[in-house]
Amino acid sequence: MTEQAKKYLSDMLNAIDLVNQFSKDTPDFGSYQADLKTKSAVERQLVILGEAVNKYSKAAPESPLNNIPQIVSFRNRLAHNYDEVDDTIVWAVLKKHLPALRQEVINLLKE
Repeated sequence: MTEQAKKYLSDMLNAIDLVNQFSKDTPDFGSYQADLKTKSAVERQLVILGEAVNKYSKAAPESPLNNIPQIVSFRNRLAHNYDEVDDTIVWAVLKKHLPALRQEVINLLKE
């Protein structure tokens, strides 16, 4: 793996960890939805995460990273359709998808 690809993986891990840090005091969807500062910070890190995934996919096209098209598409929706962001989808990504992606990134960094 190239150093550039490793950098993008590190950027992904950093963004995921920041999302977790920013959302740690929002235990449920209602509190997340009511906290505009947390929502803004989380969405920004998800955009960074998606951009890092996109760049990584070009730097390491043979990578086994899962769901690249879906992650990049989600990033594009957050960045370009900001007025149509569905908080329930963002919350689901935080709770259902980020933990697995984090582990996947850690495993790739160990290679």
